[in-house]
Amino acid sequence: MAFVRRNVWELGGDWAEPILWYARGVKAMRARALADPVGWRFYGAIHGIDQDLWRQLGYLTNGDRMPSAADQRIYWNQCQHGSWYFEPWHRGYLIALETIIRDAIKDLPNAPADWALSYWNYFKPGQAALPPAFASPNWPDGNGDNPLFVSQRYGPNNDDNVFVPVDQIDENALGDPDFIGAANGGSPGFGGPRTRFSHGGSVHGGIETQPHDWVHGLVGGSDPETNLPGLMSDPDTAGLDPIFWLHHANIDRLWQVWRTNPASHQDPPDADWKDGPAATGGRRFVLPLPGGTSWTYTPAQMSDFASLSYTYDDTSAPAAVPQAVARLELLGAATAARTAPMATPRNVELLGANTQSLRVVGADTRTSVALDQSVREKVANSLRAVATAQPAAPDRVFLNLENVRGKNDATAFRVYVGLADNEDPATHPEKLAGKIALFGVRKASLPNDEHAGNGLTFVLEITHLIDAMHLAGSLNTPNISVRLVPTHPVPEAAEVSIGRVSVFRQGR
Repeated sequence: MAFVRRNVWELGGDWAEPILWYARGVKAMRARALADPVGWRFYGAIHGIDQDLWRQLGYLTNGDRMPSAADQRIYWNQCQHGSWYFEPWHRGYLIALETIIRDAIKDLPNAPADWALSYWNYFKPGQAALPPAFASPNWPDGNGDNPLFVSQRYGPNNDDNVFVPVDQIDENALGDPDFIGAANGGSPGFGGPRTRFSHGGSVHGGIETQPHDWVHGLVGGSDPETNLPGLMSDPDTAGLDPIFWLHHANIDRLWQVWRTNPASHQDPPDADWKDGPAATGGRRFVLPLPGGTSWTYTPAQMSDFASLSYTYDDTSAPAAVPQAVARLELLGAATAARTAPMATPRNVELLGANTQSLRVVGADTRTSVALDQSVREKVANSLRAVATAQPAAPDRVFLNLENVRGKNDATAFRVYVGLADNEDPATHPEKLAGKIALFGVRKASLPNDEHAGNGLTFVLEITHLIDAMHLAGSLNTPNISVRLVPTHPVPEAAEVSIGRVSVFRQGR
């Protein structure tokens, strides 16, 4: 049977049948003990668990019996972030959850055999608000134990008004032709850099950075009184929120949207990706299923979409000129060059960096990046060459915020490049480099974490800003300014810091 995942806002009502059955399945899973492998909390812990945080948020009590050490070792803390396994691991996670929900509702009267998860496409006009069935503590009949509602959702303004501000998210990753990214300052790719098993890698891929990370932080927010995160704001609690699964269904859908251009947008052919981390001695991707069974899967199986048991009602790509083509046109490339896209250059080289770490506090943080003259000239030459008779692929340029540490995953910034000290960022959107959300930063800052507390590294493509400087004749500057503007002032208690701000060229 083929299951169809549909847009939650287009099901025909706030409590349309697919959502009503989802709520019933979630209720059944929530009634199960923590140690039950197909229980709601057990499945949340598969994504990640911090026992102290769960206790503070009321999801773990002294009366809970913990699963066996073997079950915890096999199943828990398994999600892949900052990794080229991000998409395939989460795809399997969604499929397994659907299987459990179907099993949980199958004996209820009139249960649909073809039930499937819905997805939340916050990009569509009028669909950025939290779906109503998740926003009320009541079922449609007024009964007040709606399992889709959680109190620990605070929204982008931490005022319990939950929605996704569409001006803070984007689908730019869909334009990246490469799945695999660099871990040394260049493009992180659509899917992320090569890793082994990575429960919390340092560099997030393009689709993970935007919109994945941002939606997590915007929906979850943080408690304005205790500063505790909303469930969606922290990887160690996100799987406990029922809206998590609709958000990730949309991210999974976007992977399929990206793949609709098979001429350039292809999943990795590497055996290390196809076979997963277990093939090189790492952990397996394995999830518990009903009846005491388990399912082990590989990225190759998740990449073979046609063989999977589900599809989406809409995988059409956003209507836009491909970024690479638009760029070549802007830089003056001949029509022939624009219609025959050039190979993406892969060599990565440091263009410049600031001289000291930054402590991020308040509403505005600034630094300056000194540019190496010889490397800057390489960039300029590559841009000038586009308009010649024998054009080559121009350099791409990336801003890196390295070793970002902190205690609040709901922190988010707009990052601007080239603003003068007296310029208001709000009046200069043309100088916006991009947006970052610190989803996962708390865990990445712990000294006992897998990357030794080194924090996260965020990569923003600033090619469009460098192109604009080139066209304006101002690329000969010895340094460029970088300004971070948070969505809300960052308190001292968040302890957010940036080890280094750097700029890299990726070219020939």
